[in-house]
Amino acid sequence: MIRKIVRIDQEKCNGCGLCVPACAEGAIKIVDGKAQLAADSLCDGLGACLGECPQDAITVIEREADEFDEAVVAKHLAKTTAATSAVNRHDLELDHHEAHHGGCPGSRVLSFIPPPTSPTATVKQPSRLRQWPVQLHLTPVNAPYFQDADLLITADCVPFAYADFHKDFLTGKAVVIGCPKLDDNSFYQEKLTELFRVNNIRSVTVLRMEVPCCGGIVMAARQALAASGKDITFHEVTITISGEVKQ
Repeated sequence: MIRKIVRIDQEKCNGCGLCVPACAEGAIKIVDGKAQLAADSLCDGLGACLGECPQDAITVIEREADEFDEAVVAKHLAKTTAATSAVNRHDLELDHHEAHHGGCPGSRVLSFIPPPTSPTATVKQPSRLRQWPVQLHLTPVNAPYFQDADLLITADCVPFAYADFHKDFLTGKAVVIGCPKLDDNSFYQEKLTELFRVNNIRSVTVLRMEVPCCGGIVMAARQALAASGKDITFHEVTITISGEVKQ
């Protein structure tokens, strides 16, 4: 039958996985770093996933496709839930190995052993935080600490992964944090656009994790900067899951 169904442009898709949790039917999965339809019968063609794709790789088209089947969806979701539970139990036994959790490459479950610290170390490093709040959702764009500031935009996993976050990146900067996988990236873009527009920002540094889905925060910052019409020095830094600066 000819019906509406989702189409994923493999050339545009970067495998960020933001579309996966947006599909309530579980019709989308990540295969070899790209989003794909798991089966035509799982896709209702309504396109709830469209607004979640930062690459504009998803469209709704009309083509010959199997009919959407709610019974098949129910069986698929039950099977997926059972498989995920089994993976979770297995992942608890892993040490320094990786396993896929769900569909997104950025959700890989990893365990690693941190370097030892000296039990006699007594020097406590001071916090470099100069403001509150820090969540992009909560911070007013006209807060006084943004005026004439060097702005740090960071994915919220970075301070946990990078041990010297305060010393190496936060010192002397105003900061906003967010998660491009769990939040609305279009909101990030709109708020950052206004933040750039109303303040004299001297420089922008974006800190992201190496996982693909984290690229959304960089994209939002770049698009916001372009939309603001400002010419501001821009730096992008990627942190690996093991806590190193990726060269």
